[in-house]
Amino acid sequence: MLNAQERYRDWLLHLEEDDPLRKELVAIENDENEIEERFYQNLAFGTAGLRGKTGAGTNRMNIYTVGKATQGIADYICSFGQKAMDAGVVIAHDPRYFSKEFCQLACSIYAANGIHVYTFPDLRPTPQLAYMVRYLHTTAGINITASHNPKEYNGYKAYWEDGCQVSSAVADGMTECIEKVDLWNDIRHADFDEMVSSGMITILDETYDRLYLDEIEGMAIHSGDEIDLSIPLVYTPLNGCGSIPFRQMLNDRGFNNWKIVTEQEMPDPEFTTVGYPNPEDPKAFALAEEYGRQFGAELLMATDPDADRFAIEIRNDQGEYVPLNGNQTGYLLVRYVLEGHKTAGTLPDQGAMVKSIVTSTLSTRICESYGVKMFESLTGFKNICGRIPYLHENGYTYLFGYEESVGYAVDENIRDKDGISAGMLVTEAAAYYRKQGKTLWDVLQDIYEEYGYMDEIGTNLVLEGIAGSKRIGRMMDWIHANQPSEVGGIPVAKVIDYTDGYEDIPPQNAMRFFLEDGSWFAIRPSGTEPKIKFYFYACGTSMEHAKHVNQAIKEDILRKINSVE
Repeated sequence: MLNAQERYRDWLLHLEEDDPLRKELVAIENDENEIEERFYQNLAFGTAGLRGKTGAGTNRMNIYTVGKATQGIADYICSFGQKAMDAGVVIAHDPRYFSKEFCQLACSIYAANGIHVYTFPDLRPTPQLAYMVRYLHTTAGINITASHNPKEYNGYKAYWEDGCQVSSAVADGMTECIEKVDLWNDIRHADFDEMVSSGMITILDETYDRLYLDEIEGMAIHSGDEIDLSIPLVYTPLNGCGSIPFRQMLNDRGFNNWKIVTEQEMPDPEFTTVGYPNPEDPKAFALAEEYGRQFGAELLMATDPDADRFAIEIRNDQGEYVPLNGNQTGYLLVRYVLEGHKTAGTLPDQGAMVKSIVTSTLSTRICESYGVKMFESLTGFKNICGRIPYLHENGYTYLFGYEESVGYAVDENIRDKDGISAGMLVTEAAAYYRKQGKTLWDVLQDIYEEYGYMDEIGTNLVLEGIAGSKRIGRMMDWIHANQPSEVGGIPVAKVIDYTDGYEDIPPQNAMRFFLEDGSWFAIRPSGTEPKIKFYFYACGTSMEHAKHVNQAIKEDILRKINSVE
């Protein structure tokens, strides 16, 4: 096994003099720390695929690391025989730097390996890619995207034939094949245009965009005179993939009083007016709020660069815009879907919803009141949507799935979070309640009054690089070994350690602590970013009381965790 310096020299040896990546490496020849960061490991391929900063090095996203991953996955697909190769792979990309280049590179490598490829003429949302895997019955799917990460990042999301991101078992098989690929000698290449001409690469036309939108719009619960189509709305795609499909969806549904944030309408890999393009961060709504105040919008909506995440801001009683976290938007959607089915008489006898283990349990109470079972899964939509086959096998009807990080799966045929379909349902819900003289804020208060007040705080400690990764590991080791008996002055009633799995939930390095008053919190390291993540939920007799309790819990735990060097 080569060390970082040896890998660095190996790359300098193999890269051509005029290769921009070689020039990048020459520029850091005297920076041992930077060399270590770029070469101390191979960019890890996991159940979320690849994700990292772009640049030269084995721990970076570039044409060589993308090529190695693609060749390894091609070998994995080929191991299943000609049928899997003919079924092929569908590939899309987002607007980030190098996304189109990485996409065409991946297309060419798969085609050179005899695997049929479907791709798009331009950028497309991640959920559309997930839908196409199932619609086209491909063996796999790939989207070149770093989702909501900063502009320095790119990524490589891998899907399997069920339309979900790859399971741990599939990811392990792919990883084994990837590790066998010699970066400089084993990657098969072909000319992209020649492969298109030969028919090995098929460019999907606008017919397939329409199929995706028809699928989404078929999930409508209320329409026509039941909803106020003149509700004033503002939407921003944050310079990502959502612009065209979201606008088309609003037009198709008949909404006639909306505006898009012009500065964020077109793709921009710099995310110039956004900075950090994560709709979960209220700062991403700064321009949308300006538009909203000028326009008198009742609802502000945003999707992230690959349009799988979706977040909203709504007006409170004072007319101020208030950002809702993923749990709160989830409460609105869970209630709207259930009430809609109940009103229409279509609520199934064995209805089911799915949420992640770190998502609020208030939605479980809502489900129970409608006679619907809420199932839990590990974080990520490969796990949430991965529950769907089990539900079918046991006589359940899937109604909705979500997690607190502003991800929502409305349609079981789109087995990933989908900002476009979530946006459609939230817009529809706002228009439906407006017809009844209510706002989404009113409905949210109704939910709290009926099911109890719960405050939600999600917070992260970002610890980058080698040292950061090791410290995150020490923090998790500490909390496993030093489980508190009380937090914020409230006794701990129950602890769930998912290290070895729990009930029918597979193993994950995560823990949940349930307190005697009904409050709880969870801790886990991120699987895709250099973070340790915390989720705090506190119950109270009022929202003010719940917030006070939650703040005490949060401060106590963060003080303990931060003491770990």
